[in-house]
Amino acid sequence: MKDFTHKDGLNSYLSEQDVNLTLPTMPPFVQPLNEAQSNASVSPVTTAFHQPKVLILYGSLRPRSYSRLSAEEAGRILTAMGAEVRFFNPEGLPLFDGGRSVDHPKVQELRELVMWSEAQVWSSPEIHGNMSGLLKTQIDWIPLSSGAVRPTQGKTLAVMQVTGGSQSFNAVNNMRILGRWMRMFTIPNQSSIAKAYNEFHEDGTMKASSFRDRIVDVMEELMRFTYLTRDQSDFLLDRYSERKKTALDQATQKAQEQIFTQAIGE
Repeated sequence: MKDFTHKDGLNSYLSEQDVNLTLPTMPPFVQPLNEAQSNASVSPVTTAFHQPKVLILYGSLRPRSYSRLSAEEAGRILTAMGAEVRFFNPEGLPLFDGGRSVDHPKVQELRELVMWSEAQVWSSPEIHGNMSGLLKTQIDWIPLSSGAVRPTQGKTLAVMQVTGGSQSFNAVNNMRILGRWMRMFTIPNQSSIAKAYNEFHEDGTMKASSFRDRIVDVMEELMRFTYLTRDQSDFLLDRYSERKKTALDQATQKAQEQIFTQAIGE
């Protein structure tokens, strides 16, 4: 794999791939609620070229955790492709308790990293046909909304799993459901490493194999989707029902203010 550092920039990588990022302006799909919104719902598609900010979560605390090793391999690949990568270490993260431990330092660290990120990678062992409880706990601590901000909405997501036996896709399938629930753009490709104990060197790096090639494919696709969507989430996730509710709330507030003003005048 070529080392595409951010110094050479995205242009070097795209030139190698013969990719053109010239995009058209997107038209509106629904009639705006009123004239005041007609210019607010749609904006021209633009492309930023700063380093994509990628957060990686893994789902095991074992000393030689293969979900962590695969996550670290993905991190090295993403760094070579020009991303800024950060990991969350789940050691010490409390079990989700409905929010009572929201001020815990590990909870705050996780939420700050989520807010920082533009893209995420989730890597989990498959345990009893599903993702690990540790990975699910991390996701449980990420709120759907924080005030007016939705921490995960519009971010891209890649999912990976490791197994100790034959290849399976239960964990990645369930992580996809979670990604959709969190309003994330979960990319089509995914990674599943069978008999993961055979796929890593003693130093933790991954052996050359079709499994590693797939991780390169997945990270490359994550980078592409992140470049294409990260500045367009407001447009891509703009919802008629939410615009309608906002307009109704504003009209209600205005009516209440008028009633109050009239009452004071009388």
